[in-house]
Amino acid sequence: MSTVDLNADLGEGFGVWVLGDDDAMLDIVTSANVACGFHAGDPAGLARVCRAAAQRGVRIGAQVSYRDLAGFGRRFIDATPEDLTADVMYQIGALSALAAVAGSAVSYVKPHGALYNTVVNHEDQARAVAKAVHAVDPDLPVLGLGGSALLRHAGELGLPTVCEAFADRAYRPDGALVSRREPGALLHDADEIAERVITMVTEGRVTAIDGSTIPISVESVCVHGDSPGAVQIAHAVRDRLTASGVALAPFS
Repeated sequence: MSTVDLNADLGEGFGVWVLGDDDAMLDIVTSANVACGFHAGDPAGLARVCRAAAQRGVRIGAQVSYRDLAGFGRRFIDATPEDLTADVMYQIGALSALAAVAGSAVSYVKPHGALYNTVVNHEDQARAVAKAVHAVDPDLPVLGLGGSALLRHAGELGLPTVCEAFADRAYRPDGALVSRREPGALLHDADEIAERVITMVTEGRVTAIDGSTIPISVESVCVHGDSPGAVQIAHAVRDRLTASGVALAPFS
């Protein structure tokens, strides 16, 4: 039986502003990419998410980002490698404390938003993020896009690397994600998304936005927790995977 991880970005509310249904998603996913306060999330809310994840046996990952609350971490920041490394170490440390108090631990690191897309090709920033993770814990896995500069630099440092695929995002023919600013970047039909995920996981391929078929490596599948209908989509993906004999389990 094949196995795959199912993850979601959680803890992205702030104060009275609720974003997504974290509790419902935690009943579905096997790994939670928890915000670290730089693009979203306040300490009390992040502590609650860590407790809820720990109670359900869901792995906690540090969802690190640029320091960009106003832009939700979706704006590129031309940070120096030194600043970016320190920012990522700071975020991992903060979430590690909250996870430890909840009786769990940070099990992996995943960049968020603009940082995630930037470290696909930006050598300096990819190296800076990898160095930060390695400095905190040389055994901490890095979750990212297969073939990215980030996973290459992480691997060169000896960090475990995990290839991620996106259930609800469109792909370009080169394997990168279609920008959220472009039409068709976000997918919404739960049944179509579930079928797409099965093809990715069992056949190692996905249809790009131009209709071409491209290869894809999948060890973890992401469903965005803040997308409209996120809970329905996550349920459909999980049900379709299990119905096809694919077991859901965390990679870490």
